Amino acid sequence: MQNKNIRSVSAFNNELKLKGFNVFQIESDGNATRTYSRKDFYKICLTTGKSIINYADKSFEAEGTILFFGNPHIPYSWETISTSYVGYTCLFSEEFLKSDRSDSLQHSPLFSIGGTPILKITEQQRGFLSTLFQKMIEEQQTDYVYKDDLIRNYINLIIHEALKLQPSQDFDQRRNASSRITSVFLELLERQFPIEDTEKPLQLKTAYDYAKNLNVHANYLNRAVKEVTGKPTTTHISERIISEAKALLHHTDWNIAEIAYALGFEYPSYFNNFFKKNTGTNPKNFRLEMV
Repeated sequence: MQNKNIRSVSAFNNELKLKGFNVFQIESDGNATRTYSRKDFYKICLTTGKSIINYADKSFEAEGTILFFGNPHIPYSWETISTSYVGYTCLFSEEFLKSDRSDSLQHSPLFSIGGTPILKITEQQRGFLSTLFQKMIEEQQTDYVYKDDLIRNYINLIIHEALKLQPSQDFDQRRNASSRITSVFLELLERQFPIEDTEKPLQLKTAYDYAKNLNVHANYLNRAVKEVTGKPTTTHISERIISEAKALLHHTDWNIAEIAYALGFEYPSYFNNFFKKNTGTNPKNFRLEMV
């Protein structure tokens, strides 16, 4: 069963990467999310049920029908509470949706970190939005030559319908602020990995980079993370980079310079010094010991 699930996830990821989008219906057995490893896909969910969503530094308890907008650059977690959970999910890349006239999705009030990603939906609105998701699901199975254009139109229609709605203000601030920001920092950190291409190096490398993405001051982020975990932000970042460096040295044939650049180091010598400081050996010797 486990191998079957792995093959299923792999096939889903490959199809998602090839097409640039995927739309599917959420199962009613509580399986509200489908596992996928792609880190560069936006998400729109129309769901009915009860759940808790942690998004950036906020927590939201949702009951009934909501429309959710997920940005791959902003970490969030989704805990399903109700046993019955139904709806639809659409995943798409910015490249798939973007036209020459459109701005970056990260500037949208629906997808930006300071935006409004969760909207409460009435029964009438749910019926209309469900129809759009159903049309996308049906269309992606056809051989219609312009189906991508049609699906783009449906996605844009959902976005415009959402822009006309009032965002939910019912964010739950009772959860400890340090715990919230630490949770999303650690999830954002993990989202930077694995490094799969030397042409797409690590983007977030410092505590300041993460604080900027989370829209908080670096000192505040560090105090929160240290309070909850006992370790400062920079230690978590360094440990995760070292872990990834070891994996790349062991499992790829990339040379040391390629690995250094992929991990965000300007020069290989900086990577060598960093690796030796944290492991007691240099990358070359570590790789030889793994043979």
